[in-house]
Amino acid sequence: MRKLVFFFLCLILLLSGFGFVFAQQKVDPVRNTISNGVEIDFFSSKTCPHCAKERAFLEQLQQKYPQVEIKEYEVIYNQENQKILEDFYEKYKVPEQEQGWVPVTFTPTDYFIGFSEDIGRKIEACLEKCLKDENNSPKEIKIPFLGNVDISKISLVGVTFLLGILDGFNPCAMWILVILISLLLPLKSRKRIALVGGVFIFAEGFLYFLFMGAWLNIFLAIEYGYLTRILIGIFGIGFGVWRIRDFLTWRPGVCKVTDHSSSQEKIVGRMEKVLSATTIPAIIFGVIILAFAVNLVEFLCSAGFPVMYTRILALQNIGAVQYYLYLFLYDILYMLDDLMVFGLAFFLFNRFSFSDKYNKYSTLVAGILILVLGVLMIFKPEILMFS
Repeated sequence: MRKLVFFFLCLILLLSGFGFVFAQQKVDPVRNTISNGVEIDFFSSKTCPHCAKERAFLEQLQQKYPQVEIKEYEVIYNQENQKILEDFYEKYKVPEQEQGWVPVTFTPTDYFIGFSEDIGRKIEACLEKCLKDENNSPKEIKIPFLGNVDISKISLVGVTFLLGILDGFNPCAMWILVILISLLLPLKSRKRIALVGGVFIFAEGFLYFLFMGAWLNIFLAIEYGYLTRILIGIFGIGFGVWRIRDFLTWRPGVCKVTDHSSSQEKIVGRMEKVLSATTIPAIIFGVIILAFAVNLVEFLCSAGFPVMYTRILALQNIGAVQYYLYLFLYDILYMLDDLMVFGLAFFLFNRFSFSDKYNKYSTLVAGILILVLGVLMIFKPEILMFS
């Protein structure tokens, strides 16, 4: 029965995903067709010299504005295209005395008969206005359980804050620090808490920054960007479904990766061994090794957010310094929860404790968000481009 419920929930979520993909499409009021962006319809003849000049012009125009779709119709020998042209005449209310000439070009808001340098400038000006209106128009998507969200109001900084904070509040990412603090609290030593907690947080954040930097450079270096985007989208959908499945088949426990008693006992044993060292350099070295080892194991549980975020970041047309500034901001946000745990222990000699309800519903939120990002990555990557 659980498997059946899980299957139908995943089906609903995927259909919801497709729903917001199609919600992003719009109906062109002139063409009366569904459109994903700005289209130019170009009716021509193979023997027309002016058509050849405009064809070359439109090719250059598309290189300049890759988001524009250009459709060409040959109308001298193709009767079906002649009927399409007649429909355009009717919808654009082209006077009869202007009909029958080629080339004729239709933008979303205007039409142009013939071609010259002046007409080319007018076509480009019309196109720029359409693109500006397109970028400024609301872009609503329907997210399961959250309703309609206007993506046009969300910036790359906003996405960084959202994913970074949600990634950080993953129980798998901070339970080791909680255990470390628990072992230190009986000593009532702020100096020891500052040393161990500070070194652990720094090592954890540094490793995560290196990890995300490696992913970003891989995505920037790969030539087959389209294939990579599709694969990462599939990964996001699969990862999201996996996290939702964890929610549906929930069993108490902090981290599903190291939730076996034998694994936890080994980790706690390593911690006690590190904390029992007699010299400060030995403690620092042990905590760094512990932070690196534990985070490498737990990336299996928290890989969804950093992989999706670095792929989104790779889509942006920004400079190298900006890439790493965004990674640094994400890393700081990711460490916020650890800093809260550390501050609680340092100032109040108290420790943060997980509630099972918190663990359970944070898993659901993470699963839904990564699933949504995966669908967007495949079907609507332009929504994730902010520059």
